[in-house]
Amino acid sequence: MLGLSVFGLYMVFVVFPAIHDVPSMMKEALEHLEARRAAVPGFTYEYTEKHSADRVRVLTLERNRGKGGAIRMGMLSSRGEWLLFADADGATRFSDLDQLEAELKPLATAADSAAVVCGSRAHLEKESIAQRSLFRTILMKGFHLVVRLFTVRDIRDTQCGFKLLTRPAMLLCFANLHVERWAFDAELLYIAQRLKMPIKEVAVHWTEIEGSKLTPIISWIEMGLDLFFIWFRYSIGAWRIRDQLDSKKFE
Repeated sequence: MLGLSVFGLYMVFVVFPAIHDVPSMMKEALEHLEARRAAVPGFTYEYTEKHSADRVRVLTLERNRGKGGAIRMGMLSSRGEWLLFADADGATRFSDLDQLEAELKPLATAADSAAVVCGSRAHLEKESIAQRSLFRTILMKGFHLVVRLFTVRDIRDTQCGFKLLTRPAMLLCFANLHVERWAFDAELLYIAQRLKMPIKEVAVHWTEIEGSKLTPIISWIEMGLDLFFIWFRYSIGAWRIRDQLDSKKFE
């Protein structure tokens, strides 16, 4: 788990979930941030290849707790005002952060504003730009149907691993989060909707990366079960959403 600090008018903290290696998106992120630093007065960022704590923070889990568990740890350990988590494989362009920031700015008008902006690939499916096999397309559409039935109905793409949250939104969503596997995005957005946070989708560039760690049939079944149990456990009161948190616990 690597964190990258970005400074401008506000501080953005970026979380990359990674196993063993520095994520491939880090290079693209640094190139974008360097270009932005040159163009925007007062803009700075922190990074060192030695991964010193004041630049890139490396957090290590003693055991594999899944993508959701890793991102939850990274986000709750973050120091930023706005928090981005991004898939490490570089499927999404890091430069699309600019678009997410532009959409979040009018939603975050106060220090305690809780808002979420999601990168979305929905426009790619409609235009058939995203290159997927027929089998994976069928599984994905089936998953979207299950998402709408049990958790989030108004977000077309819950699973794009490129989301920007204000700090109050991050604390509320991740402190309440239970799911640690691939379906954690759906629970995160379910929590945000239940707490009536504004949520916006922003079209992002996306490329399917070979070597996915998902096994289509098994992962679809696991995620489908996770989605059902998200709905079921919240419905019977086994899981409850806290709408007030002591933010000092996460400083």
